[in-house]
Amino acid sequence: CRPGAYECRAPCPAGGRGARDRGGHSRCEEDKGREVQYSYEMTIPFRWLVSVALGSASSAAAQAIPFSQHGVVSQTVGLTVITVTYNRPVARGRTLFGPAGVVKWDKVWHPGADSATRIEFTRDLTIEGRVVPHGEYSLWLIPREAAPWTLIVSRAARVFHEPYPGEAADFARLEVTPETGAHMETMAYYFPVVARDSTVLRLHWGSTVVPIRIRTP
Repeated sequence: CRPGAYECRAPCPAGGRGARDRGGHSRCEEDKGREVQYSYEMTIPFRWLVSVALGSASSAAAQAIPFSQHGVVSQTVGLTVITVTYNRPVARGRTLFGPAGVVKWDKVWHPGADSATRIEFTRDLTIEGRVVPHGEYSLWLIPREAAPWTLIVSRAARVFHEPYPGEAADFARLEVTPETGAHMETMAYYFPVVARDSTVLRLHWGSTVVPIRIRTP
């Protein structure tokens, strides 16, 4: 090192002003000023980048959360596992069924939201007396004001809730009779009755309950 060079100065003693260069300037004071300025200049863009990243993450998270939450219900009946995968719309004070409702009479309706409600079973079984091979299917309904409803079991299992995939994809159309129950704010599928070889799957939204009777081998 050459005398007076920056690299050769003595370290600042605790509480001291440190070595001075040929111009009489304190090296420690200059270095401290440089460090403060450097730290400040680096902090501004860093804070900006962090705020942008957090804002983007919050915005992405908000956009990724659907209004209708995802639900899965599974039930073992004998040796058969039945699983229903669906998204759960919320009533939010709306009229649900009828001419002024969310769901119109005599029109094909998807009982769920977003992706079509899917039912899967591991062994062949019967739904409302009709044999259905094991596999996965989507569920659709035709509601009626003063008559039994039509349950559509469609081979088009992995589709969006609209449009209806069409009659060509139907495996079966079955008759079901709706009932009235306590208000269910968020749509639910559940198994209130389970025996060793049979069960009832209920679709419940608002005060409308649709029981679907299932038997296993």
